Amino acid sequence: MALSQGEETTPNRRRALLAVTPFLLLGLADVLLLLFWGIEPLWAFAILPPILFCSVLAWLAFSTDFLDDRT
Repeated sequence: MALSQGEETTPNRRRALLAVTPFLLLGLADVLLLLFWGIEPLWAFAILPPILFCSVLAWLAFSTDFLDDRT
């Protein structure tokens, strides 16, 4: 991949954060919604690890430009 004059060669963590934040907030809002509905807290927190895991994977993919050469 050829870099233009203004592009950096370091990982773009800010772009990754901007891409992942809406999905992370939506997942956390879902956990809060389940807690306010009165469902047992165990079920609400059972979905928290997959939400966090997918968010971390997405952040890694965006921050390291893993997907740039695949599109």
